[in-house]
Amino acid sequence: MSSSVPRLVVAAPSSGSGKTTVATGLMAAFAERGLAVSPHKVGPDYIDPGYHALATGRVGRNLDAYLCGPDLIGPLFRHGARGCDIAVVEGVMGLYDGAAGEGELASTAQVAKLLRAPVVLVVDASSQSRSVAALVHGFSSWDPEVRIGGVILNKVASDRHEALLREALDAAGVPVLGVLRRAAQVDTPSRHLGLVPVAERRADAVDAVAAMAAQVRQGCDLEALLALARSAGALPGEPWEPPVTATGRREVVAVAGGPAFTFSYAEHAELLTAAGAVVVTFDPLRDEQLPDGTRGLVVGGGFPEVYAAELSANEPLRKAISELALSGAPVAAECAGLLYLCRELDGQPMCGVLDATARMTERLTLGYRDAVAVGDSVLAAAGTRMRGHEFHRTVVEPGSGAAPAWGVRAPHRRVEGFVQQGVHASYLHMHWASAPGVARRFVERCRTS
Repeated sequence: MSSSVPRLVVAAPSSGSGKTTVATGLMAAFAERGLAVSPHKVGPDYIDPGYHALATGRVGRNLDAYLCGPDLIGPLFRHGARGCDIAVVEGVMGLYDGAAGEGELASTAQVAKLLRAPVVLVVDASSQSRSVAALVHGFSSWDPEVRIGGVILNKVASDRHEALLREALDAAGVPVLGVLRRAAQVDTPSRHLGLVPVAERRADAVDAVAAMAAQVRQGCDLEALLALARSAGALPGEPWEPPVTATGRREVVAVAGGPAFTFSYAEHAELLTAAGAVVVTFDPLRDEQLPDGTRGLVVGGGFPEVYAAELSANEPLRKAISELALSGAPVAAECAGLLYLCRELDGQPMCGVLDATARMTERLTLGYRDAVAVGDSVLAAAGTRMRGHEFHRTVVEPGSGAAPAWGVRAPHRRVEGFVQQGVHASYLHMHWASAPGVARRFVERCRTS
């Protein structure tokens, strides 16, 4: 099978150039035309896909060649883009920036090549004129397998500035597909190197996406961009599918959601469902009890430190989660979920499942991790190797329990996380599509616990 879904990759020379504004604006502008738009994000970021979902009405999906491996990028893309008229893929960092010390691995350039997709380069032109041609020439010639199909100039100051930029790029032979003026109304607040999640500012986020769409609609040649997307060749292969292993009764798996727990890959719920779970989302800020019939619990990432007081105030739910964990039921917690299971977070009582405390710090911990399961758990057998991503400004003390979750190789060798009874809690974010047996093992434990 081959896929010929028209597609574009929106990239930039560096972070902060305006990729999210352009990518999200393009998604919304194409959707306004009645096109079914498939939104994607290169890398592990959970936040941008929330804005993409607002723009398109479809779930945002990640394409991470480090977490999932290069061979899964095409299948995961085809899975998400199935039935769509066009796909827009937002890059990460600079076009050629990937996992540290791993060459092009997990870079936007690598994903563009794997998808056989043309690249639109978003350039912050605020402090340059003729030099823009040298910059674009360098990026377009660095790797001949990466096809730069055009440039969108961002933060252009005036008509005169635009004329100088266009003149320079005419000589470089790269078409200008859009020019965006500075526009404060599309600015969105940031936290920890990323935007504030949609769930925390829903109304403002809707307005921001509408402003992005208006700016792109007014400043970009949508017909030329659509034609460029249609120039992408066929992408051979089959779409990824969650392996269906459901047998016997279906068990309720509660998944934390709401503003405090916004970090989750769409494929996780699909894998759990295929393995025989009934996935029910609940909001720990609002719901005082777990969903009826809960046999397993998944608490992903987010920013619980922002809501520590509210989470603490929901004592009935904290008690219910503690009782579920003590019963031996499977509980999988990542990063924010780990903090929530501690005795306290920044002095506020949490669920008390783990004999540990958590607090905010000034230090940012960020990076990909190679990990191996130290012992058996509800997610993995001892010795299972997985790749994860760590992203937080908190510290948990102690950093691991008597039975740690993972042994981590870099940036320094250590063990981290907690495995006790049915609980698996760790700072590492994993993409379960890379190891579908994780979901199957978790649901099987729901049946037998």
